[in-house]
Amino acid sequence: MAPLGIPKLYPALPDDALAPESAIAPQGRSFAEVLAETFGGAGSALERADSSEHAFAVGRGSLQAMVLDRAQADVALALASTAAARTAQALTTILGMAV
Repeated sequence: MAPLGIPKLYPALPDDALAPESAIAPQGRSFAEVLAETFGGAGSALERADSSEHAFAVGRGSLQAMVLDRAQADVALALASTAAARTAQALTTILGMAV
């Protein structure tokens, strides 16, 4: 610390440029694969919630399991719909660019 409790300041350095290999999706997966996995996860969560609701309706499941599965399905659906909306927005922006 500098005198009077004022912290010492250091100059800001620019960030390094990203290497091309850092733009690759984890494990070498494509964007389409990651998006399909997101939608598939939402679909399976909705199926799980539906079966949990059916089990509760016929007296084999618990209310807690039904509510938890429905909440997880709601979150997965919100994530998938946000991903779809952002993807559509990005594609619209890219296609609207002047070449």
